[in-house]
Amino acid sequence: MALLYGLLWRLLLFLVHINRALVSWLRVRLRSWKGRLWERAMAALLLPVALAGVPDPQRKVNQDPDANANPVTGNRNAGRRSRWLSDGRSLEKLPVHIGLLVAEEEPSYTDIANLAVWCMAVGISYVSVYDNHGIFQKNNSRLLEEIVRQQQDLMGVDGSKCDVEFLSQGSDKHQHHVVSCWPSVKVLSPEDGKQSIVQAAQQLCRSVENRERSSRDISVSMLDLLLRESKSVPDPELVVKFGPVDSTLGFLPWHIRLTEFISLPSHRDVSYEDLLGVLRRFGSCQQRLGQ
Repeated sequence: MALLYGLLWRLLLFLVHINRALVSWLRVRLRSWKGRLWERAMAALLLPVALAGVPDPQRKVNQDPDANANPVTGNRNAGRRSRWLSDGRSLEKLPVHIGLLVAEEEPSYTDIANLAVWCMAVGISYVSVYDNHGIFQKNNSRLLEEIVRQQQDLMGVDGSKCDVEFLSQGSDKHQHHVVSCWPSVKVLSPEDGKQSIVQAAQQLCRSVENRERSSRDISVSMLDLLLRESKSVPDPELVVKFGPVDSTLGFLPWHIRLTEFISLPSHRDVSYEDLLGVLRRFGSCQQRLGQ
C-alpha cells in the first residue's frame, strides 16, 4: 500500500511539473503575440500621420479660402445650426418679430448678442433690442461688433453677412451697417416709441393745415398707417422682458396691442434652453383677440 501511495505521489508531481511548464510556454507565446499585435496597431495608427506629413505636389495652395478651417469646429457649428433650425421647425408657432426688453441697470452686450443670434438661428426674421435708457442705441457699434463675433463663434458664419439695422433717434432714417438677406436686428429706445407717435400726429396736423387732408380724415386707422410706414416692420408678436420691473417701459406703445409678454429674471448668463423654453410657452399660448 505504501508503494502505491508513493507511485501516485510521484505521478501527481509529474503532472504539476508538466502543468507549470505548459503555463510558462503559453505566457511566453502570449506576450510575443501581444507584442506583434501592439506593433501592428501602432503602425496602423501612425501610418495616416506619416502620410499626412508628405506634401502633395499636385495640391494647389490657397485654392479654397476655408481650407484651413478646423473640421472639428466646423462640424460642431454645423450641428448647432441643424439643431437650432430643427427646434424652430418643431415649434407650434414662431414669432416673426421678437423684442428683447432689458429692464436691468447694467446691460450685457455678450448675452444680448447671444440671444439675437439664437433668434436668427431658429428662424425669427426681426429682433428688436430695447432698454428704457437707450444704452444699446447709444453704443450700437459695440453691440454690432458683439453680434458679429457671436455669429462667428456660435454658428461659424461670416460676420460680413449680418444685417444689423439701427433706428436713428426719433427719425425715420435707418443706419444699415451691412446689407444682406439675413434677418434684421433693430435697436430701439423710448424715443422710437412715444416720439414716433408725436411725429405722426404732427404730420397729420400739418396736412390739415396745408389743406392736403380734412380734419374728418384724421382717424385711428390713418395714424396707424403712418406709424407702420415709419417702422416698416411687423408688430412684435412676442417680447421677452428681462428684470424684476413689471412694466413695458415705453417699448413701442402703439405696436404691442396684441403682443405676448414673457418675463425672465435676468438677461445675464441666459442660455439657449431659456430662450427655447420661452418660445415653447409662446407657441402653446392662445390669443383670443378680445373674444
